[in-house]
Formats: sequence, structure tokens, C-alpha cells
Amino acid sequence: MADRDTLPLPLEVRDRLAELELELSEGDITQKGYEKKRSKLIGAFLPQAPGKGMDPSVPHERRTPVTPGSSSRYHRRRSSGSRDERYRSDVHTEAVQAALAKQRERGKMAVPMPSKRRSLVVQSSMDAYTPPGEEHIGHQDTSSGSEEEGSMQGEGTPTSSQGSINMENWISRAIHGSTTSSTTSSSSTQSGGSGAASRLADVMGQTHLGKSENHSTPPDVTSYTTDSIQVERPQGSTTASRATPKYGNAELMETGDGVPVGGRVSAKIQQLVNTLKRPKRPPLREFFVDDFEELLEVQQPDPNQPRAEGAQMLAMRGEQLGVVTNWPPSLEAALQRWGTISPKAPCLTTMDTNGKPLYILTYGKLWVRSMKVAYNILHKLGSKQEPMVRPGDRVALVFPNNDPAAFMVAFYGCLLAELVPVPIEVPLTRKDAGSQQIGFLLGSCGVTVALTSDACHKGLPKSTTGEIPQFKGWPKLLWFVTESKHLSKPPRDWFPHIKDANNDTAYIEYKTCKDGSVLGVTVMRMALLTHCQALTQSCGYTEAETIVNVLDFKKDVGLWHGILTSVMNMMHVISIPYSLMKVNPLSWIQKVCQYKAKVACVKSRDMHWALVAHKDQRDINLSSLRMLVVADGSNPWSISSCDAFLNVFQSKGLKPEVICPCASSPEALTVAIRRPTDDSNQPPGRGVLSMQGLSHGVIRVDSEEKLSVLTLQDVGTAMPGALMCVVKPDGVPQLCKTDEIGELCVCSVATGTSYYGLSGMTKNTFEVFPMNSVGAPISEYPFTRTGLLGFVGPGGLCFIAGKMDGLMVVGGRRHNADDIVATALAVEPMKFVYRGRIAVFSITVLHDERIVVVAEQRPDSTEEDSFQWMSRVLQAIDGIHQVGVYCLALVPSNTLPKTPLGGIHLSETKQLFLEGSLHPCNVLMCPHTCVTNLPKPRQKQPEIGPASVMVGNLVSGKRIAQASGRDLGQMEDNDQARKFLFLSEVLQWRAQTTPDHVLYTLLNSRGTIASSLSCVQLHKRAEKIATMLAERGHLQDGDHVALVYPPGIDLIAAFYGCLYAGCVPITVRPPHPQNIATTLPTVKMIVEVSRSACMMTTAVICKLLRSKEASAAVDVRTWPPVLDTDDLPKKKPPLLYKPSNPDTLAYLDFSVSTTGMLAGVKMSHTATSAFCRSIKLQCELYPSREVAICLDPYCGLGFVIWCLCSVYSGHQSILIPPSELEVNPALWLLAVSQYKVRDTFCSYSVMELCTKGLGLQTDSLKSRGLDLSRVRTCVVVAEERPRIALTQSFSKLFKDLGLHPRAVSTSFGCRVNLAICLQPHRLGKLADQGTSGPDPTTVYVDMRALRHDRVRLVERGSPHSLPLMESGKILPGVRIIIANPETKGPLGDSHLGEIWVCSGHNASGYFTVYGDEALQSDHFNSRLSFGDTQTIWARTGYLGFLRRTELTDASGERHDALYVVGALDEAMELRGMRYHPIDIETSVIRTHKSITECAVFTWTNLLVVVVELDGSEQEALDLVPLVTNVVLEEHYLIVGVVVVVDIGVIPINSRGEKQRMHLRDGFLADQLDPIYVAYNM
Repeated sequence: MADRDTLPLPLEVRDRLAELELELSEGDITQKGYEKKRSKLIGAFLPQAPGKGMDPSVPHERRTPVTPGSSSRYHRRRSSGSRDERYRSDVHTEAVQAALAKQRERGKMAVPMPSKRRSLVVQSSMDAYTPPGEEHIGHQDTSSGSEEEGSMQGEGTPTSSQGSINMENWISRAIHGSTTSSTTSSSSTQSGGSGAASRLADVMGQTHLGKSENHSTPPDVTSYTTDSIQVERPQGSTTASRATPKYGNAELMETGDGVPVGGRVSAKIQQLVNTLKRPKRPPLREFFVDDFEELLEVQQPDPNQPRAEGAQMLAMRGEQLGVVTNWPPSLEAALQRWGTISPKAPCLTTMDTNGKPLYILTYGKLWVRSMKVAYNILHKLGSKQEPMVRPGDRVALVFPNNDPAAFMVAFYGCLLAELVPVPIEVPLTRKDAGSQQIGFLLGSCGVTVALTSDACHKGLPKSTTGEIPQFKGWPKLLWFVTESKHLSKPPRDWFPHIKDANNDTAYIEYKTCKDGSVLGVTVMRMALLTHCQALTQSCGYTEAETIVNVLDFKKDVGLWHGILTSVMNMMHVISIPYSLMKVNPLSWIQKVCQYKAKVACVKSRDMHWALVAHKDQRDINLSSLRMLVVADGSNPWSISSCDAFLNVFQSKGLKPEVICPCASSPEALTVAIRRPTDDSNQPPGRGVLSMQGLSHGVIRVDSEEKLSVLTLQDVGTAMPGALMCVVKPDGVPQLCKTDEIGELCVCSVATGTSYYGLSGMTKNTFEVFPMNSVGAPISEYPFTRTGLLGFVGPGGLCFIAGKMDGLMVVGGRRHNADDIVATALAVEPMKFVYRGRIAVFSITVLHDERIVVVAEQRPDSTEEDSFQWMSRVLQAIDGIHQVGVYCLALVPSNTLPKTPLGGIHLSETKQLFLEGSLHPCNVLMCPHTCVTNLPKPRQKQPEIGPASVMVGNLVSGKRIAQASGRDLGQMEDNDQARKFLFLSEVLQWRAQTTPDHVLYTLLNSRGTIASSLSCVQLHKRAEKIATMLAERGHLQDGDHVALVYPPGIDLIAAFYGCLYAGCVPITVRPPHPQNIATTLPTVKMIVEVSRSACMMTTAVICKLLRSKEASAAVDVRTWPPVLDTDDLPKKKPPLLYKPSNPDTLAYLDFSVSTTGMLAGVKMSHTATSAFCRSIKLQCELYPSREVAICLDPYCGLGFVIWCLCSVYSGHQSILIPPSELEVNPALWLLAVSQYKVRDTFCSYSVMELCTKGLGLQTDSLKSRGLDLSRVRTCVVVAEERPRIALTQSFSKLFKDLGLHPRAVSTSFGCRVNLAICLQPHRLGKLADQGTSGPDPTTVYVDMRALRHDRVRLVERGSPHSLPLMESGKILPGVRIIIANPETKGPLGDSHLGEIWVCSGHNASGYFTVYGDEALQSDHFNSRLSFGDTQTIWARTGYLGFLRRTELTDASGERHDALYVVGALDEAMELRGMRYHPIDIETSVIRTHKSITECAVFTWTNLLVVVVELDGSEQEALDLVPLVTNVVLEEHYLIVGVVVVVDIGVIPINSRGEKQRMHLRDGFLADQLDPIYVAYNM
């Protein structure tokens, strides 16, 4: 290219050659490749005659022929364009590459690539991979054939041009660390064999995981060395749908305590862990105050940071505004003058899309038509008495960008009619990104009429009746077409009133703010005229000059030069529409030549496009130009376009002094402009500034590193008649020092005067009084803030370094969005994202701004490529700006919201990002690098010794946390069943005394009675089962029998049959016929672990156990004998077994905990009877009672209430199997209503089914007569923290059906004690009859304190408050204490600790635990380490606290409330603090409407969040930033991995609890088939 010759040969080429030699020596390229590239490099710099086998039209780099579509793919490093304001420079690209090289020296780790489901990956990605054999050929560009032209075909140079021959491999190594580091990937070998999923070596395989005392959290692997670990990076597209079975409980239980499972995921996580281990840039100062207040780290100012040292600046005055005698007194007067003196003079020439003149508007026509418009608006709208618009009213101007003539006529028509035009963009659709805000502006300006052109009016969206619909947020408008043919001629005697310019408003220019809101800047007629005069003087405009305008004529520089100042000077404007520029980027240069134009108004973008396209042009001559106004010349990145443009076009007659960058803003109009001089010896001003300095707001010329510099060009001096100064950007407007960056302020007649209708904002912007160092104002006149950041250099030259709008303050340092865009665009190769479609903004997370970069990805880029590019961008920005990017997102091409002129609508993009509807196709989050203000990790303090603490019941000044239920021994009651030691005896006694009393009634899904059992029926049935066990099973007493029954009456009979035969029953949930593969192994495991000698079941299940599916799932030959109780012997046993010792085993209770541990506990006869008695007393159960039970009868309290309580207390139990509710969700509540039941028990899953399934049916249920007003207790049986949101929504929903709000309460039990609390309610009058309990109380605790194991009560609704509901009233005979789980010391009641329980119905021990028995030995017989060291307690494994309430129960006892916070097993230790998964999950579920369920767990100190997505897979990536943000904001934790899965993947057990450990194992074994897995850096 032309600028080649002017470049010095050695420097760049020498670097490249050195690089090539290095590659050759390292074996990265072959000798042949090396020679080719070397000759190519040198050849490019030797003058070459066209025709030496090289097509002259093909430049030396690989280049796309310019068509409008491909012009943006132009790859030369020097110039490169984008939307209006994005450029990059040679210097910058080199800086970026050097920064990336530096990263290589640091040995950066490989970033684990996210995994996507195949359906999310772009289809073309597979064929774009390079096969592994061709390592020395960089990536061939497979995207378009047109790039491989001429003799370039076989050479295999990468498309990234000129400066990056084999840059790919080089940068790849820079990013992944040198090839010997812990990754085997290099840029060309990622395919790993055409994309077959390579199973990775399990990183964790060699590391032995010792068992820690708390058996659920795996040890921290982050401290391991990584030298021996080899990690391979798989591709993103290998997560094809696999045939692995959904994970079942059986094979996963072994991994419940954190033993890792092999697989790709764990390797990636290991890679992530290794990466995170590297030190962050800002070192965290670790200091610790022993207080649970978590203090967010406040960014301490760096003592070494540069500070401003210069003297205080002086205000700069522009030259005198010389009043020329023949300047018109107002703009309308000018129009009248030229319209009458020179009506034939051309005013405006418009172009069609072929570049042919479409229409010439003369001054005569402009004058006549403007008058016509003025007359018609004033007189033809509304009636004579009541005109619709009056002078001073605002009217909207809605004209398309290709019709400047109609706009000009309408604008001057408004000025003549003394109306205030408000030019706006044409609304394209009803939901256009910014159009709603424009509507608000129109509404606040009181606009009722919109002027538009015929064509535009036809193009607006219409309703079916042909009306123009009201756009969203817009006021009701009358649309008025301004074409002359539609208007009536003004009468002869009518003439517009032309006054001298005064202080009335002339027009309102709209301005879009950073947050997307639209303001109207009002410009007075006096300001309008003075501004035109100032421009005329500084640009040296003369009459009849020709000016080419490429800018938007509706606002800003385009309006000021092309519509207003031009008329004042009778100039001829050639207007080039944007649509023509798209088709022919050279059109403006051609028009300059054609019309011998003296002036052109362009943006850097237009210069860049011309550079790309100028090759085809022979006869370009720009010598007529005396001034090239660069409207965005104040953008720091426009300098490269100006330089490159001059370089190329100097040979075509362009004089260097012609280029005149200017600075402008909607508020201050033109701020400064470089004057066109005749003296080419005076070079323009340049400033090469250190970015490090700029980020601290000071000016430092060039840094030592030479990497991070910003080169600025001056934008000339202040405008004639204006005073300019620079003030500090925030706080009091104090003058800056000479070496300090601040906001430019201007004092001049020629500025805007206000934001329409917003007096407060107006005061802050248009009425600023800058102060000097002693606090005195520097002028009596107010200044206007320009919104531009910069400084005034030597000679009064202005330099602009950025805009206030683009300013992001991260960690106390200022960064400019445009600079960051430029750095991102300088990252080679550019072929993955669209050059102009990149947005940078900041969002506030955890009290600081975080940088987000969003770019549009080309459709032909592969996952791998994009990911590579993203990693490079992160590192380049880190290297050059020393700031971390929080989130980098790539979206499919053409999906970002656009502004009317095709740029990106920034605030709308940010809005979409924050609400989770941006739908990116790639996301990389780096919270670990960016977030440096987390609270310091907590360091555990050693506990205080016993001696200093125990003073009576006070622990460090607090009451010891202990409580007990009523004493069983002192309770006198007429309890007949107490006489018997064994339940079997109670049943025999009831069968004799009340044989026909019905104990059990089972309902089917229709709500009718399926079967029932009276005392004698149950007794007889049990006898037959006992006979069967003795005869067919040949069992001895004490043998174990597994009862595999559906919920119902058979189960109860079989249980008592076992007791009669002296056997020990174990109830087991039957396998699910539709899901045998996962449910049968659990049955098998319980049968084996419990050492059952035989199984009893029904005929149907017998058949199921012998089916083909069953034999596929387990080895059916190893089952013990199976007895079918549907076929019972007729005779009764000779003698019923009578146990001798009440402490022998009554039954075994097996259950799988949420952490995936299978544990069976032993219940003795004594404990069973004590349990039943305790419940009987607490709930006041006796034979005349009816209780409805909708629970699973297999373990815990559910089993006791279903099978045992009725026999002990004699009440009738109405049994409703929860599975029937899936068919008929109203079954339970209808039964409660129909049987007039006062007490009912259910589980959370049942409550959820009712809440979700009956939410919309309450009215129809009411009409069916459903009445819940008799219910006084509805107890949820649970082993977890009460789900307060669910119980509240249930109560609220069924309140209309009579449910008393205080009726719903919860119980709490665990493995060591199946029921500790149970809340019976007595409402109304019943409260006087005995043992009523008070209402369950809800408290609000500070979540931050809870993480430090402290309990601090706060007000409802205060920040970080967590509502907790009491878990029910403590049962009679139960004592509770709160102990420290580590030291086993008693705790005060302001502490969170483990709940320990002492009671007659504690289980007597584990029968066996699938795992390590030694661990569990102290669960049943623990003693406190000090205090009462005699009592033997059982440890529940749950964390909670006690709170003494002021309430008393009926007997006058104080009521102590127990609050359960969560299971110790599930709690996560992160950063020294204790987190409960449910709290994080609640936050995450709230963050986006598509998240239906969430589960979290930790893996090697990383927090993994799994979310179920209810929506299209395209939404999956939206969730990643939202989840990361909410967990940071509310929990001060950084999420390590975000996994998005389908609905139903998170396993939930029968009690409705999440099985987080199973999920973890499934994730690590790669069995979840996730939609997307994001690894946060």
C-alpha cells in the first residue's frame, strides 16, 4: 500500500525475522515454511514492479476485495474501523502483542474451556478444526474462499495480516504458558483427533484423599503441586448426547464422602484450581478483627500512585468573536435575505443510493416552502379559535436519514413559525431499543404534532385500520406531512414575523445518557446565531462555498455545519446519506472531487472506509479541500484514521494542514476545533501519554514500558468568544492542575442552556461556577460542563482523552470504555468478532464497578477460536490497562440492539445483560481476578478454656443454650397402654377390649375407602403372617425381615406379624416400576446391609423383582427368600412370641441422608414405646380422635405415625399415600374436609404438590364444599430447616378455604432421634384444655453473623436478614443442648452450634453405616467437654440455636424455641466461614425467571452452582453472569463453576430434600448431560 514506502524497513521486520528464527529453532515450522515466510516478509518491503507474477490489485497481505459486506473484514493493522468511534493504531497492536508476550513470560495457565451441549454449538465448528498432523500450518481461514487469492493458496499463512505470521502459535504459547507448562495444548492441536471425546486422565486419581472428621467436605486440593499433572483441553463440542444411564443411587453412594470420580469435569476443575492458585495482581491484605461483622475490603490508595504536581491551570480564552457588519441579525433573516436576493443559488444537493444527484434545493425554494410549512402549521391545525399549536410550542421532526431537504424545510418552517423543533430518529418498530425513551422526551416536552415526509409517513408501521399506532412510551401525536403538494398556499398578506435573535428557545437536540435515558438540550436563538458566527469565523466560511456533509444532519456537527451555518453563509451542501456510504464508501471523496468542494464534514469511520476502498480509484484529487472537519476527532482513537488517511491521500493532493479534528458535545455545542492554516510548517499537537497515569487522572508523558500509552491529537483551541477551563470530574468544580485530567467546561453565549424540564440536572451541568484553589469562583458567569475529559496543553491546544459517559471507575482507577474497546480490537486475529460490534460498559457488583465486554461473533468462528480470542482479550486488557474484565460475552452476529445509525445501543445492551435476556453464545467470567474487595477470610479463634467460662449457666456472659420438653415421669394420665412394655402386647390388649374399633382407613386416589383394619382384624392378620414366617421362612427370633410394600395396610400387618414372630422388621420403599434401573439397587443395598434373612412383599412386587428389567439392574440370584403375603396360611400360630428384654431390638429404621449416606438406626422396644407415648401426650391422641396422614411410611417420624401411633393411642388414622396425589392433587385436603379431621400430618413434597397443583383451583374446590376450618394442626414432618416460604404460601393459598393461618407448623427429627420437636396447636377455646403450645415464632437473623456461627437477631426486612421459623415444640421427655461441634463445649444462646439431644426415645445406635463405622461412634454417646460432663447425649448432626421466648404454655412453663439452620454434613466451609446451601440456592432461584431449581456444593474449595433451566437452551448462558453476581452480592462468594441442566436433573428424595452429594458425584462422573458448564476464572 502507499504507506509502505514511508515505513522504515528495519524495526518491525527485524522483530518478525527474529520470531521466525525462534519458531524454526523450536520446531514450530519447517525449514520450507520458514523460507517462504522470510522471503515474503522481506519481499513485502522491496519495491515490486506489478506484473512479476503478482496481481497488482492484490496487496501483499491476504485481503478481501472490498464489497460492502466484507469491508469490515479488512485486516491491515494500521487502519481498522468500526462503528463511529472505534479505531486502533499500529502502536497499539504492537503494544497488545507485547503485553501478551509478557503474559507468556509469567507462565499463564491454560483456562479450562466451557463445555456446551452439542445443540448449542454452531454446526460448522467441526469442519473448521485443523487436523493435528498439520501443526506447522497456522489456522487456515475456512470462513471465506475470497480471502485465498492469487498465489496465496497453498502457503497457509494465517489471515491475521502483516504483523502476525504465525502469531497464532506464538500468542497461543504466550497464553498457555510455555509448552512445558501443565497443558499439552497449542493452538493448532486442539482437535485431539477430529473431535472424538477424549477421556481425560483423572487429575485427582493419584491424590489420596484422607478422610477428614467432617465426612462430607473433600479436602482442599488447591495446595497440591501441579508439576506431575498433565491436563488436556477437550473441545467444547464433545458433550454429545451419550448413552450413559441417568445416575442411580447405588453406584454413587460410595462416593458420597467426596471420593472423586474420574472424568473430564474433574480435570477441568483441577485446571481451574491450578489457575486460581496463581497470585492475583492486587495482593489481598489479610487482617482480622475478631468480630463477625464482615468488612468489605476498601481499596486503599496506593502510596506510589502518580499525583498531579503542576500549578493550577488558568482559564483559556478563545479569540475575539469579530462581528462582521453584514452578518444577519438572525438565522431566519439570513434565509429571507438569500431566498429573495439569490433564489437560484443552490442550498442543498441530495444523493440517491447510486451516488447520482437526486434533488437540488435552492435558497428560493427553501424560503418559499419553509413559509408554507410555517403558515400551515399555525393556521391549518385545529380551529381558528383553538389552534393546535401556538408560537413557543414544541413539535417533533421525524425524517429519515436520506431526506435532508424535507428536514431542512421543516426545520426552517418551525423557526419562521416561532415553534421549537425537536428532531428525532424515525421509530422503526414499536419496540425499537431507544425509541421508548425518545417517547418520554416528547411527552415531557409536551409534543402533540410530529412533522414528517410523505415517504416516511408511508413507511411507519400501521394498524389494520391504517392508523399509525401509538409507539411504546410515546404521547398521542398528530402526524403532519410537510410535502408542498399537501399544503395550502399562504395568503398574499401573510408574512412570517422575523425578529432579531433573542432568548427564546430555537430548537431542542436530544441526547442519550449512559443509562439510556434521553434528555432534551435546549438551544436559544441567540446561542444558535452566535454558534453559527463562531463556526463561520473559526472555519473561515465564505459565501457560496461548497461543503460535503457525511454526518447525521439532525443533530450535532452535521446539523451545525450542514443545516445552520451553511444557510447563514449561503453555502452549498452536498449531503451524502449513510445508505450510500454503505454501498460506496468512497462516495464522499468522489463528491469532493466532482464539486471541487472546499470543506468536508466526516467521522473517522468515513476516512477508514475510504482507505479500505480507495484502491479501485485512479483519478482522485483532493487539492480543492481547504478543511476536512473530523467530527469525532476528539475520540482518542481517531488519530490513527487521520494519520493513515493522510498517508494514503497526501499523494492525491491532500494537504496535511487540512485535517481539522473538532470536539463537541450536545450541551456545549462545538467545544474546540483545529483551524485550517495556510502554514504547513506548524505541525499539529501530539501527546503520548501513559495509560497508567491517565487511570489515576494525571498526565505523564510516555511510560517506561512503552506498552500502555495513549497517543492523542489536539482538537485546536477554544471557540471564538468562549472561555474554557478544566475542572475535577467529581465533587466541587475545582480547577485542575496543569498535569491533571478533568472535565472541560465552557463559558460562552453559544452553548445549550438547559435540559428541558429538568431544573436540578440543568443546574449541575449548565450553571457551574469553577473554583480556584482558595475556593473563589473564577468568573461571575456560569460555565457549561461539556462531558469531555481532557486537558489544555501548551499553546492553548485542547486534548480530549475520553468522555464522562465512557468513564468506568474500577478499584479507584479510571478507565475509558473506548480505550478498552481499542485494546480488544487490537488482539489478533480479528476474524472471530465483528469489528464495529463491540460494547464495553460497567456494572456495579459488590460495591465496585466491574467491566463487561460484549461482542458480536462471526457465524463461521469455531468454539475453540472464539474461546482463544476471549482469553487473549482478557490478558491484553489486563496487560495494558492493569484491570481485570469481569465478564466477556460473545453474542451471535446481528443480535445486539442498534441505534438508528447502526451503532450499538449501549444502555439497552447493558439492560439486556442485567436482566438475563442477551442470549450470548459464549461467556467467560473472571470474578476471581477482578473481585479483590471481598471480606477477609475468617480465621478460627481457639475456644476459651472451661475454667474461665463456667459460672453457673453463663458462657461468656450468655445463658447456656439448653431446653427441655415436659417431664414424662410427672405426667399423670389415664394411659392404659403404659402398662405394657411392648407394642405387640398393646395390640393384643386392644383386640380383646375394643375388637371392632377401626384403627386404619386407607383411601385410594378417588378419595373412597380402599380398605380398613379394626383392632381384631389387624391382630388376626398379624398372627397369620407370624405363622408364615415360622413355617415357610423357617426364621428364628431375632432374624431380620425386609418389608417391601407400597404405602398401605399390608405394610402395617406385616410389621406386627414380625413382632408376633419375634423377628426384626425393616421397612423398605418398593422399586418404582417405571424406573427400576435406579430404584432397585437401593432396595437391594438396604436388604443386604440390614442382613435381612427374608423379604416379605405383595404378589405384584414379587413379579416385579423377578422381571427382566430387574435382572438387568441387579443380580437377582442373590436375593434372600421372598414371601408373598397375599397368600397367607389359614391357621394361627401355636404361641405368640413374647420378648424377654425391653431393650432388645424392635425394628430397624433405614434411610438415605441428603448427603447420600445410607444409615440404619436401631430402635429398641423401650424407645419405641417411649416415642409413641411422647407423641400421644404432645398431640393429645386418644381413641375418639381421627388423624389424616399423608406421608411416606418408610422411615423416621413418618413411619412411626403411619404404623405405630394408632395401635398405641387407639385413634383412627386415615392413610393417604402421597403417590396418589400425583393423580389427584386435591385428595389429601378433600379427605381432611370430608372426615372433619382436626389433626393432619404431611411432608413438604405433599405441601408443594398442593401449592403448585391447586393454586388456580381454590374457587372450584370451595364450590365442591372443601372446608378446612376444623383443622387445628397441620404438621409438616421434616428433617431440615423449616421451609418458611412454602408453609407461608400454603397458608395464604388455603386461607380462603378456612385454613387457620396458625394451623401450619413443622416438626424436626433426625437419624439419632426420629422426632425432637412436634408442634401441636390448640386454637381458640381449645387452648384451655391442657397442653396447648404457643404459635411457632419466626425470627430474623443476620446471615453474615450466621456464617461466623453467631446468632444476631435483626428486624424484618433489614439487609442480609434471613427468616427462620421455629421447628416445633420440644417433645415431652426430650432435653436439648447446643454444643460446639469441634470442641464439644456447651455454647451460649447467641451461638450457632450442633443440636445435641438426650431422650428416652433416642435410637440406640447405628445398625451399620455404609462407610466408616468409627466415624459415627460418638453420634449416640457423646459427653460435653466441660460443664455437665456426665449426661450422655446423641449428636443430631444439625446446626441450630435456642431462643428463650417470653411465651408460656398452658402449664405456665416457659417456652423455649428451637431453630434448625441446616445439616452439618451439608454446610460448606468456604473462606473460613460456614455457608448453608439452601441460602445460596434461594438467592440464585430469585435471580432469573427461567431458573426453576438450584443446588450448590463445593469441590476442592470451589463453589459449584447447578441450575435447572426452564426455557430454551439459548437462555443458558444468560444465567452465568446473573448467578455469579447474586452470589457475590448476597454471600460474598465467588462461584467457581456454573452448570446449567435440564429440568429434573437435580435429584430429590422422597422427603423432598435435594441430594446434593449425588448431584456432585453425577457432575464429576460427567453423567448430568449439562446444557452448559462455565468455569469462572
